[in-house]
Amino acid sequence: MPDMEKIEQYMALVDTLVQIADKQELVACAKLLAMNVAHYAVKYGELPLEERVAKVDPNELNYEQAELVIAGMATLIGVLGSVIQGLDEKTEH
Repeated sequence: MPDMEKIEQYMALVDTLVQIADKQELVACAKLLAMNVAHYAVKYGELPLEERVAKVDPNELNYEQAELVIAGMATLIGVLGSVIQGLDEKTEH
Protein backbone atom coordinates (compact mmCIF):
# COMPACT_ATOMS: atom_id res chain seq x y z
CA MET A 1 0.00 0.00 0.00
CA PRO A 2 1.40 3.42 -0.93
CA ASP A 3 2.55 5.72 1.88
CA MET A 4 0.02 8.49 1.27
CA GLU A 5 1.02 10.39 4.41
CA LYS A 6 4.59 10.67 3.16
CA ILE A 7 3.40 11.82 -0.27
CA GLU A 8 1.18 14.48 1.33
CA GLN A 9 4.03 15.69 3.56
CA TYR A 10 6.46 15.90 0.64
CA MET A 11 3.90 17.69 -1.55
CA ALA A 12 3.22 20.21 1.23
CA LEU A 13 6.94 20.83 1.71
CA VAL A 14 7.42 21.32 -2.03
CA ASP A 15 4.52 23.81 -2.07
CA THR A 16 6.12 25.72 0.82
CA LEU A 17 9.55 25.81 -0.82
CA VAL A 18 8.07 26.97 -4.13
CA GLN A 19 6.30 29.82 -2.31
CA ILE A 20 9.52 30.81 -0.53
CA ALA A 21 11.74 30.67 -3.62
CA ASP A 22 12.11 33.65 -5.89
CA LYS A 23 12.00 33.42 -9.67
CA GLN A 24 15.78 33.10 -10.11
CA GLU A 25 15.91 30.28 -7.55
CA LEU A 26 13.12 28.40 -9.32
CA VAL A 27 14.97 28.81 -12.62
CA ALA A 28 18.17 27.49 -11.02
CA CYS A 29 16.25 24.50 -9.66
CA ALA A 30 14.69 23.77 -13.06
CA LYS A 31 18.09 23.97 -14.76
CA LEU A 32 19.68 21.56 -12.27
CA LEU A 33 16.83 19.08 -12.61
CA ALA A 34 16.98 19.34 -16.41
CA MET A 35 20.71 18.61 -16.30
CA ASN A 36 20.04 15.54 -14.13
CA VAL A 37 17.46 14.23 -16.60
CA ALA A 38 19.78 14.95 -19.55
CA HIS A 39 22.68 13.19 -17.82
CA TYR A 40 20.51 10.13 -17.24
CA ALA A 41 19.34 10.15 -20.88
CA VAL A 42 22.90 10.36 -22.22
CA LYS A 43 24.16 7.64 -19.90
CA TYR A 44 21.22 5.20 -19.90
CA GLY A 45 18.87 6.28 -22.70
CA GLU A 46 15.70 8.30 -22.68
CA LEU A 47 13.89 8.35 -19.38
CA PRO A 48 10.34 7.14 -19.94
CA LEU A 49 7.98 9.68 -18.48
CA GLU A 50 4.87 7.95 -17.29
CA GLU A 51 2.22 10.48 -18.23
CA ARG A 52 -0.35 8.59 -16.25
CA VAL A 53 1.50 9.34 -13.00
CA ALA A 54 1.03 13.06 -13.54
CA LYS A 55 -2.65 12.60 -14.35
CA VAL A 56 -3.56 10.11 -11.65
CA ASP A 57 -5.21 11.25 -8.44
CA PRO A 58 -2.64 10.77 -5.64
CA ASN A 59 -5.17 8.59 -3.83
CA GLU A 60 -5.25 6.21 -6.83
CA LEU A 61 -1.49 5.57 -7.15
CA ASN A 62 -0.22 2.02 -7.05
CA TYR A 63 2.83 1.20 -4.94
CA GLU A 64 5.35 1.67 -7.78
CA GLN A 65 3.85 5.01 -8.84
CA ALA A 66 3.77 6.20 -5.23
CA GLU A 67 7.44 5.32 -4.77
CA LEU A 68 8.26 7.24 -7.96
CA VAL A 69 6.34 10.29 -6.71
CA ILE A 70 8.08 10.10 -3.31
CA ALA A 71 11.53 9.83 -4.91
CA GLY A 72 10.75 12.69 -7.29
CA MET A 73 9.47 14.95 -4.52
CA ALA A 74 12.52 14.13 -2.37
CA THR A 75 14.79 15.11 -5.26
CA LEU A 76 12.85 18.33 -5.85
CA ILE A 77 12.99 19.18 -2.13
CA GLY A 78 16.75 18.63 -2.08
CA VAL A 79 17.43 20.74 -5.15
CA LEU A 80 15.07 23.54 -4.10
CA GLY A 81 16.58 23.56 -0.62
CA SER A 82 20.07 23.85 -2.08
CA VAL A 83 19.30 26.80 -4.38
CA ILE A 84 17.15 28.94 -2.08
CA GLN A 85 19.39 31.65 -0.65
CA GLY A 86 18.85 32.29 3.07
CA LEU A 87 16.42 29.40 3.47
CA ASP A 88 16.83 29.38 7.26
CA GLU A 89 15.86 33.04 7.54
CA LYS A 90 12.96 32.65 5.11
CA THR A 91 11.45 29.70 7.01
CA GLU A 92 11.73 31.19 10.51
CA HIS A 93 8.61 33.32 10.03
